[in-house]
Amino acid sequence: MTILQVITCSNLGGAQSVVACLSNALCREHKVIVVAGEGDGKLWNMLDERVVREPCMCLRRALSPLNDVKACFSLRALCGKYKPDVIHLHSSKAGMLGRVALPKSKIVYTVHGFDSIRVAYRKLLPIEKLMQRRCQYIVGVSKYDEKHLYEEGITHHVRMVYNGIPQSDNGAVCSVDWQSISDGYEKTVLCIARLSPQKNVSLFLQIAALLPQYAFVWIGNQQPVTEPHGKNVYFLGNIQEAGVCCKMADMFVLSSNYEGLPMVLIEAMRAGLPVVASNVGGVSEIVRNGENGFALENKAEVFADKIKYILEREDIYKAFAEKSARIFSTELTAEQMVDGYKKLYDRIINK
Repeated sequence: MTILQVITCSNLGGAQSVVACLSNALCREHKVIVVAGEGDGKLWNMLDERVVREPCMCLRRALSPLNDVKACFSLRALCGKYKPDVIHLHSSKAGMLGRVALPKSKIVYTVHGFDSIRVAYRKLLPIEKLMQRRCQYIVGVSKYDEKHLYEEGITHHVRMVYNGIPQSDNGAVCSVDWQSISDGYEKTVLCIARLSPQKNVSLFLQIAALLPQYAFVWIGNQQPVTEPHGKNVYFLGNIQEAGVCCKMADMFVLSSNYEGLPMVLIEAMRAGLPVVASNVGGVSEIVRNGENGFALENKAEVFADKIKYILEREDIYKAFAEKSARIFSTELTAEQMVDGYKKLYDRIINK
């Protein structure tokens, strides 16, 4: 089988992690080509050497008639070059252009968080509805996405496949000098996210201000943080394989305005961390209240109360940590995600 994976940006992110994980698993038995557009190119470093890389710099997130037309022609040329059996489109921009340029009989389109359209860029919703039959399958990464796709009138061959990651990090080492951060604090609370309105850094800082006894670490900011913050808050920038730093933290926190099924939460659960996160998107499907953490409304006092509740009770902490690891191993592994997508691929090639 020849599989063409297409994603808009080549920088690090949740959707890029899915592309890398899928491609690295599939390339053992199939020919896999990854096409990605603008960005810092860190996606390429995540790929197995057997995966064919095809940069497409005219593929960009921002609307641009000239670049969008160029991207359509580039995608069509790559399709002619590799003659894929399956084309897998990731993210809304690649999903739109790919469905315009490429044969619909071969396309699987993964939305990667439907709220990015339904809530944040609702003006694109009519286009999504119009384009829904320009592919074989539309995939939501959570039951939440699946439900809201149907509610918005996108019903054509909708499926759900949870994101997943490998069961092992292959001994990767956290590059952060954790000791220098954690010294003087009772516990360390980690967040991995880019700086964007979606990720609600202001809420993170409010929570940290209410809990000065804990160190709060944010990994993933691409630029310096200008908002005032306490001395217990550390912004460490972009770090390759940031997920391995979960092994060094005591808890994971994610404050978001909207999400799909965040890969960083899955990485935290693989490391056996309790999680406190915003109750958005599919978060509550894997962060289960009173079991491995809490999915909450976006209020700093509510977050602070639950973080303190978990970190200050050893029995609760241990139970939540064990449950996080169990949910990961039974529901959120790369093998389960790859199997879900392979079933869709097989249906396409066997039609």
